Amino acid sequence: MSSNPVTDWHLSKTVPIGLILGLMTQGAAIVWTVSMMMSDIENNREDLMELQLRVQATERSTQQQAISMARIDENIKAIRETIERMARKNNP
Repeated sequence: MSSNPVTDWHLSKTVPIGLILGLMTQGAAIVWTVSMMMSDIENNREDLMELQLRVQATERSTQQQAISMARIDENIKAIRETIERMARKNNP
């Protein structure tokens, strides 16, 4: 049986430096990835809160505009009725 250090490393009690460095690199990459994800999540949370405030402000504004439009419509209706009554009164 030939001894090949690349394929038979698991038979000895030592662990290759390359494997240790590879695992450390992967561990560091996982920590970095999780940290970036947490940062992105926090940024998205802040953006969502800002958007929620903007939507609420837009809803309030839309509601106020709808109330104003209803009042304008009622005023126009009242003016039209007044003009029609005056026209009927002046033209018998």
